[in-house]
Amino acid sequence: MTLEKDLFEFASSAGALEGYVYPKEELDIGTLDNWISNLVKQYNELPTDAREKFQPSLDRSIGRAIHALTTRLGEDHDHIKALKSLIVGEMPASFNDFATERGYKEEKYGSGS
Repeated sequence: MTLEKDLFEFASSAGALEGYVYPKEELDIGTLDNWISNLVKQYNELPTDAREKFQPSLDRSIGRAIHALTTRLGEDHDHIKALKSLIVGEMPASFNDFATERGYKEEKYGSGS
């Protein structure tokens, strides 16, 4: 497997997790066991220099997922601890804090208007 494929699969899983746990009426917590375990394993298998390149984005994405899950599972749940092990820098302020992404994308791609 190539590094690019590994990166894509990891990023896809991380982004999908963020979307899945975003606050909504129903959430099947049981589906998270393997998902989070595999995400941590994938992260740890990536080369450090590759992780350093996307870490700030991951901190924000997984940080929002942590905020969303903490309200349901509590701060001491194993899933929360596992996800926090992926955070190196600062987490966003809440599960819906997308200000950094909006600013980055507007700067890079324009406002779209």
